Amino acid sequence: MIRYLFASLLVSLLTLSGCQNDGGSQPSPATTSALRSVSGTVVAPVEGTTIYVYKKGMDLYGPAFTLSEATGADGSFDLKLPAGDYILVARKRQTGDATGPVLAGDNKSEFINLSVSKDVTRLSILAPLKVGDTRRLTEDTLVTRTGISGTIFNSDRLPVEAARVHVYDHVQMSERPKFVSEKTGPDGRYLIYLPEGGTYYLAARDKFGGPPKLGDLYGRYDQGTIEPSAVIVKDEELLQNVDITVHKVW
Repeated sequence: MIRYLFASLLVSLLTLSGCQNDGGSQPSPATTSALRSVSGTVVAPVEGTTIYVYKKGMDLYGPAFTLSEATGADGSFDLKLPAGDYILVARKRQTGDATGPVLAGDNKSEFINLSVSKDVTRLSILAPLKVGDTRRLTEDTLVTRTGISGTIFNSDRLPVEAARVHVYDHVQMSERPKFVSEKTGPDGRYLIYLPEGGTYYLAARDKFGGPPKLGDLYGRYDQGTIEPSAVIVKDEELLQNVDITVHKVW
């Protein structure tokens, strides 16, 4: 009798664990039958667009709950989602990157609220071309005489490749950055142009969107202070050697 009860309990626990999903992984086989089909087209159409799906309450600029495959020449997409409330956004970056800021020349839709209770078909999403960009000024857009340059290092004082510098205009650095640099090259060097002088606060990281997560590289510009150190740039001044050290988040 005891052996029978133990076996029944083990089967129940295995069944429950098979039904759990952490929100960032693919649904388990036990829940596959409950998935709903969400399909449609990114118009006019737009080839190579990815649909980012977020659950309500998630950071809409961080990692998504799930992604669609890149759309084909007809702009069509197809997703399988459990019933629930979601926010969708279509993004296509010229660089082909899955993450990072959406810049002039990229495509992006508005955020779309979607409640999934049954199959949804032929959802049309407009993802217009972005024309202006006030958060990042690059060599391909506007070059001014005002800016900041330096090197991003790791904790071993080695240059960090493929990192970006985020520029804020408030010490809390809690909102989205006002400007974001291009990715650093093998020498770890960055150069970011600014529309005007002012007081800025800098952070460097190897990921874009949402708060830093375990394993990410992150660091703020400071001069041994608890709060980030202000970087004061004058009009038509290119401030140099503003170096930032990043550390792995644990």
